[in-house]
Amino acid sequence: MLNVIIEKEIREIIGSLKFAITFGACAVLIILSFYMGAKNYEISRTQYEAAKTENLRQLEGLTDWFDIEQHRIFLQPKPLASLVTGVSNDIGRTIEVTGRGELTANDSRFNDDLIYAVFRFLDLDFIFGFILSLFAILLGYNSISGEKEQGTLRLTFAGAVPRYKFILGKLIGSIVALVLPLLIAISLGYLLLIILGIPMGTEDWLRLSLIIVTGLLYAGVFLTLSVFISSLTRRSSHTFLLLLVVWIFGILIVPRASVLLAGRAVDVPSVDEISSQKNRYSSQLWQEDKTKMTGFKPDNSDDPEKMVEEFNRFMEKLADDREQKMMEFSSRLNEDRFNRQTKQQNLVFTLARISPATSMKLAATSLAGTSLDLKNHYQEEAMAYQQAYGKFIKEKTGINTGGRMIMVKMTMDDGEQPDPINPYDLPKFDYKPIPLSESVESSIIDMGILILYNLMFFAGAILAFGRYDVR
Repeated sequence: MLNVIIEKEIREIIGSLKFAITFGACAVLIILSFYMGAKNYEISRTQYEAAKTENLRQLEGLTDWFDIEQHRIFLQPKPLASLVTGVSNDIGRTIEVTGRGELTANDSRFNDDLIYAVFRFLDLDFIFGFILSLFAILLGYNSISGEKEQGTLRLTFAGAVPRYKFILGKLIGSIVALVLPLLIAISLGYLLLIILGIPMGTEDWLRLSLIIVTGLLYAGVFLTLSVFISSLTRRSSHTFLLLLVVWIFGILIVPRASVLLAGRAVDVPSVDEISSQKNRYSSQLWQEDKTKMTGFKPDNSDDPEKMVEEFNRFMEKLADDREQKMMEFSSRLNEDRFNRQTKQQNLVFTLARISPATSMKLAATSLAGTSLDLKNHYQEEAMAYQQAYGKFIKEKTGINTGGRMIMVKMTMDDGEQPDPINPYDLPKFDYKPIPLSESVESSIIDMGILILYNLMFFAGAILAFGRYDVR
């Protein structure tokens, strides 16, 4: 009996005009999102390579490592970041590195392409969050109430059909009719990435597969919800209207309302406020060091070369002390803001997870490595590189030239042209993305929430249909 119900449901769904139209549109958008993601990655990769080349070109012709005024590192684009963009286009991609001091990322993708800031990208997050959820609603909204209107529900239960088997068969048939065709479109998207030569490693394919599983779990939530609500109503038009209200509330209102409520509940100082405090303190330290500079008296005033070396050591010590004080002050400010921001974010996510769309988005971006953690991870990678860069410059010049400091350099014209420096000797910035284990760990809670929603709505459909009047 269960097999009969499943087969009947699959035939009715796949043979309907609404399935042909909605699946056709959904399949085209899925394939288009893979294609656009691949093209966006190629563009980002080209821009990244050009920026690195230009950065090194600017150093060509310099004859002393002291003369380096600007050295930049860049956030390396990843294929998955083009398929599930998350915050990857919002955060700064470029960081100017010196041997010491605080680092700031600039030049987000939206600085270059403002139009994307308005309309955003057509990525898998959008396809799953909006299109696939509506597709699931269209497939399931008339699963029970529609059959009642047509009179087929009474005929079905003219025999001894257990009600839980009927609901189970409906759900299994609907899920099969939803998932299998979508997997065909997704497989074509996978093939497109291979044909276009997008460099996807084993870990990338695993991450992408988990993202697809997350999207299908999310679609399952709205499918089981549709069957559940259809078991509570008598007319399919009422079911669709109620589902549309739930969809608007869950997808559009809950996440935004959560941000608004959390923003009022937890006060987080703005970046401008923090920067203003840091700038004032930095100016104060600089004024104190300028006073110390005026009191500098060399021990070797008769030897100009030794006097310069002594002055540079004196300036480096001032810079080191100033940096230490500045780092301690900045750490206190940053830690306070980070703690407040973390508290606010946790409150936002707790409230917003009422909507399955939030859980889907958080899980997908975590798996793609484009979640909110990306900004902090990039900053940590840049700080680790800064230490290597500062050590390299000190080996070349004898001092760490970074930060706000004055240096004196003696040169002797012996008639020989100094050899230019080789900018390719600089340590390379090798950005390592967030490890897969951390990404999976971050996404487990949200994937679990999606599974829980599926089970809740499935149980609700069985209980509701147990009291449903099939006449």
